[in-house]
Amino acid sequence: MSSFLPPPALRSLVSCLWSTDGRSRHAVGTTRERVLPTGLVHVVLRLDDAPLRIDDGRGEETLSPAIVGGPRMASYGKDVRHPVASVGAVLRPGAAAHLFGLPTCELAARHTPIEVFWGRDVHLLREELGELKTQQARLEAFAAELSRRMANAGAVHPGIVSALIAVEQGVDRVATLADGAGLGPRRFRRLFQETVGLTPKGWLRLRRFQRTLAFACRDHVDWASVAIDLGFADQAHLVREFRAFSGITPGDYRRRAPADPNHVPAS
Repeated sequence: MSSFLPPPALRSLVSCLWSTDGRSRHAVGTTRERVLPTGLVHVVLRLDDAPLRIDDGRGEETLSPAIVGGPRMASYGKDVRHPVASVGAVLRPGAAAHLFGLPTCELAARHTPIEVFWGRDVHLLREELGELKTQQARLEAFAAELSRRMANAGAVHPGIVSALIAVEQGVDRVATLADGAGLGPRRFRRLFQETVGLTPKGWLRLRRFQRTLAFACRDHVDWASVAIDLGFADQAHLVREFRAFSGITPGDYRRRAPADPNHVPAS
C-alpha cells in the first residue's frame, strides 16, 4: 500500500490518501490479518467485485466493495486471500459528517456501504477509477470527488479541536480536556462523541494504545519503562489494554512483525 499526502484543500479533513495495486502486503500463504483500531474513519473503494470478508466477533460478514469503516475500539479479522486494486482515505475527526451527512458516532463500530449515502454515484466512481491506468491518476480522481463533496465543510467546534491537540500533547484526563475546551462535562462529551465517534475516555485509551504500537515496533523494548512513560499503572495494565484493543499480547505482536503497524498477519 502506498500512502499520499492529500492536496492542500483537503488536508484539514483528510489525514492521508492511499492506493494499492492488488498485491498482498503479507508473506505468501497468509490468509487472514487482524486490523487494529485507529479511532479514525476509513473510506475504502475496492475496484473489483471480489468478496471482502471480515469477522468482528459477531460472525463473518461480506462487505460491499465501497465502504466507510467507522471508528472502533476493537480489532477485527479480515480475509486477505483476494487482494484487489483499491483506493482509500483516512478522515480527520469531524470530516465524516460533511462527507456522509450524519454525526460520526452513528458510523462507529461498523462498516457501512457508501451507496447508503451516495447512491449510484459510488458505482460510477468505482467504474471511473477502475478505468484509470495508474495509482496516481486514481488518487487524483478520488481526491477530486472528496473535494467536491466536502467543498462547503464547516469547521469543527474549536473546543473539540483544542481537546484533540491536547491529547497529542499528553493530556490524559477528560476533565482537563473539558476545561481546556471551555465546555461543561456533558456538553463536551456529547460534542466530542458526535465529532470523533468515540467517548473522550475511549479516545484517550485508544491514542495511548497507538503510542504503545510505536514502541512495539522497535528492535528492543523495555515494557516496564514503556508502561511508566505512557501512563499505565504498571506493565500488566499495559498488556491488558494491548489485548483489549488488538486481541493479542505485545510479545505476539512483535513475533508477527507486521509490515503495517495496524495490519497484523494472523494465519
